[in-house]
Order: sequence, then structure tokens, then C-alpha cells
Amino acid sequence: MNTTKRAGAALLSLALAGTLAACGSGGGEPRDDAAGGNVTIDYWLWDDNQQASYQACADAFHTANPNITVKITQTAWAQYWQNLTTQLAAGQAPDVWTDHVSYYPQFVGSGQILDIQPYVTRDKVDLAQYQDGLADLWVKDGKRFGLPKDWDTEALVYNSAMLADQGIKADEMANLTWNPADGGSLQQVIAKLTVDEKGHNGLDPAFDKNHVKVYGFLPEWADGSQGQNGWGDLAVANGWTYLDKNPWGTHYRYDDPKLAQTIDWYRQLIDKGYAPKFDKQSTLGRDAVMAAGKGATTFAGSWTINTYLGPDAEQKFALAPMPVGPAGVRKTAINGLSDAIFAGTPHQEEAWKWVKFLGSADCQDIVAGNAAVFPAIKTAGDKAAAAHEAKGRDVHAYLDPTKTPGGTFLLPITDHGNEVSQIVQDAIQSVILGQAGAADALKKANDQVNALFT
Repeated sequence: MNTTKRAGAALLSLALAGTLAACGSGGGEPRDDAAGGNVTIDYWLWDDNQQASYQACADAFHTANPNITVKITQTAWAQYWQNLTTQLAAGQAPDVWTDHVSYYPQFVGSGQILDIQPYVTRDKVDLAQYQDGLADLWVKDGKRFGLPKDWDTEALVYNSAMLADQGIKADEMANLTWNPADGGSLQQVIAKLTVDEKGHNGLDPAFDKNHVKVYGFLPEWADGSQGQNGWGDLAVANGWTYLDKNPWGTHYRYDDPKLAQTIDWYRQLIDKGYAPKFDKQSTLGRDAVMAAGKGATTFAGSWTINTYLGPDAEQKFALAPMPVGPAGVRKTAINGLSDAIFAGTPHQEEAWKWVKFLGSADCQDIVAGNAAVFPAIKTAGDKAAAAHEAKGRDVHAYLDPTKTPGGTFLLPITDHGNEVSQIVQDAIQSVILGQAGAADALKKANDQVNALFT
């Protein structure tokens, strides 16, 4: 899924509107409110890289449905959710918006999102056409709150020129291992790619960790309670699971030592000078720091393909699969977006037609051809891979996990997502700042999180 798809701290703003119900509760029989008149559907998305693709979908949809015009509004990630929260609280949300698994439980709980299962049943939508597991993400208590539109996985992005400077071959990157004790070959590569201002790398006894020119690894710390862009993937590879069941579990496991071991490993990267200190890292974001040549590697989602491999990339980057964990397997989160219909829309039938089109091969093939993201429909995902290949991009590191049994896992979907995100992110950041030990901080956080469900 696409652009910054992690929920992170921005998720917390939904708490402001969580107790406010929208104008309608949704559900029931499908209805047609427009009676054949001309209708404009307001549609919101956050990814500017995808706006052109969905405008092409909107144009094709209007051709097929001349009485329905789709007006697209694109807003950057953080502002997107702030604006949506405000509009929902006022009962004036867009008819349809791009939705994220971290947010939609809040919408469901407050009655702000329409149950589309009656429409899916009526129109016999084929749910088997989507990548395995994605359609189930949007179901609770027999109600359905979206159709899959795309998916994303994680990979290791690296600066090719920096690898060459340190004599590291691409084949080595394809076979990295990781464990929380010594970091495996991943940590050796990170150390070698870390270079101080005098040109010493992290394996050189003369390396000066207090005057680093290029960090070997850039971690993500604004990743909420999921750690999609790094710590979550490694913790799962270490044998950890988020909660008792997913989706809609009620008992989290942030107190598992396997997670604490993972966070401690990240912390020692900072202590050794291989990663920037949390309170000293750039406010520009990892992508910008990588583009400036100040970082050699990072974990990044497939929605960043155009950022790192596109024609405007400022450095020469390549992709490697996630490292093999202690259990001998690679693990990456797989996530997906959908499109939500506002329960209070006066145009339910027209909004459904648009959402159904967004979830169809007619639209997803258009998106695939533009090689921005991997659409949820399996055949469209293959077409996106071919479009990337035609542009000379090797994206197998993102694709292969979806074809490997057990190679992916779903991010947690539960009630109280905003509170969980706040508690866990604060706890992990306190560890990285050196204010608390991982085991103690995560145990305390886990007790607070699980208290929300009792």
C-alpha cells in the first residue's frame, strides 16, 4: 500500500472524533438516492504518486456512468487524517475515502462507515480475485467495510554506490541473515556501510561513532504500535506475534521477550554509531536522508518504489529481500488499502458504483500499467510487476514474499487502535532515547494496552 501507509502518530488524532457518530449508521438494504440525476462523488486520497492513476480511473468511470462525476482531492498523509477527522466530526465527510486498516476500526465503532456487504451480495462481487487474505481485513461481525484496492510488503533498500565503495556484492544482500544477539550478516553489512568523517567504516578500530558521515542504517521510529517499516518485521521473524488472534484480537503480547530482544538490537545500533540517535535524527524523513546520501540502507514499503527506483531518484538504489530470521524464514508485513463509503453520504448507490469500480480489474489494470503500486487483484498485480520490469526495475524483493508460504503476516486490526498506537510508540521511543529498558517499558505498555479490552 502506498506512500506512508503506516498509521504512526497521526492515528492518534482519530480519538477526537471517535465518540461522534456520523449522520447515518449504514447497513440494511442497498438504496438508490439519486433517482437518475447527475451526481458528484467526492473522493479523497493521500498519495500524490497515485493521483494520476485514479484520475484515469475516474475518467473511465465517468465515461461508463455519464451521470456520475468523481472529484478527487489529494492531501499529504498527516493532513489527510486531520482533515478527515474534522469532516467526520461535522458529519460532512467525503462520499468515499481511501482507508487504512489502522483507522477503520475507529470508523466502524463510531458508525461513520457504510457496510457494503448487501451491495457485494447483490452484485455478486468475486472476492476470490484478490490477493489472499486482503478481503477478510475489512470484515467484522458479518459486515464488510471495503474492497481491497492494493497491497504492500517490505524490503531492504540500499545505496548501490555505497555498497560498491565497501566491496559488498549484491549477492550478499540477497542472502542476509539476522538475529537479535549479534545482528547476523545484516549487522556486519550495516557496520561496513557506516562511515565516519575520516573515511573509517564501522568495522575499523579507528571508527569514530561521534562523527559519522554516512549511517549504515536508518530506522523508523514513528511507526505506531505496528513497526511495519522495520521492528515489527524483525520481531515476527524472531518468533513474536502481536496478539492472540488477528483480526479483532483482544490480548496483545508486547511483553514477549522476543520483541524486547528486537528493540534492544535496534538500540545497540545507535550505541555503536551505526544508526542516528533518535533525538538527533533529521526531521526530513528517511527517504530524504537516503536521497541526500546520508544513509546507506533502510527498510521501506513497496509504495516507495518510485521514490527509490524512479527516474527522479537522486542516488542509485536497489532492493534486497528482508533478512532471514532466527527461525530460518524471511518475514514481511503485508498490508492493503480499501475505499470507504461515508455512512452519511446522500449518494450511497453512486458511491458504491465508484467503490466497486475501484475494486475491479477495469480500474486496477489502469493502476497496474502506471507501475505505482501493486493492485489487490492477482492478475493486476502481475501486470504491475511486468510494468516495473519494462522500466528496468527489479522489484522481486517485494513480490516474492507473496508467493512464499508463510512469507507474509498481517498487521494487527483491533479496537482501540489509536490508544494502542500511542502507548506502544511512546514506550519504544523511551527505550530508544535511553530512558527505560525494553523489557520493563514493553511490559508496562502491554499492561496498559490490554487494560483497554477489559
